[in-house]
Amino acid sequence: MTKVNTKKAAPLKLSAAEGESEEQVTARAALRPTITAAAAIEKFPIIEGLELAPLVESLAEQAKAVNSGNLIRVEAMLISQAHTLDAIFSHLARRSAMNLGEYLNAAERYMRLALKAQSQCRATLQTLGELKQPKPVAFVQQANIAHGPQQVNNGPPFQGDTRAQENKNQPNELLEEQPNEQLDTGAPGTAGGVNQAVETLGAINRTENC
Repeated sequence: MTKVNTKKAAPLKLSAAEGESEEQVTARAALRPTITAAAAIEKFPIIEGLELAPLVESLAEQAKAVNSGNLIRVEAMLISQAHTLDAIFSHLARRSAMNLGEYLNAAERYMRLALKAQSQCRATLQTLGELKQPKPVAFVQQANIAHGPQQVNNGPPFQGDTRAQENKNQPNELLEEQPNEQLDTGAPGTAGGVNQAVETLGAINRTENC
């Protein structure tokens, strides 16, 4: 005779704020990361008999520990996942070797999956290393070096530098007549305003014997 589990699952307790409706409480609960993660873990159980409410409480404790700076659980999870991915890589690599002599397509598929698992294992270990020893952040201004002696900086231009203005091509303009300014010597001169009428010179009185 098969035993029937008559134990009821513990209900998930949701607290409502003042003036909050039941629909709003349900919607807020559906967006809580601990509840969504607990629902997914419940659908993919590693241990039989998992219940939603205890899973939510356990995940809330883990999230609180991470918020306070305790990363022991995170580091343990990453190294465990790296070992799991390494085991998957080894299993798929052996399956590829078993099909290599006769079934080349199957061998290639197994090897592709094995290399994907190996790549994920490497990325997981890299994340763990960066978590243990974070790299300092350096802010470096980017510079583009062109071929030759020219250098172009992407930073803001120096306000006091007027060389850029000197390099602008100014349009050729005629020199205007201004005080103390040299005029064009090739232009014809204009007559002055003094002694406009020129009279004939008179006879010069000279002595007969010089």
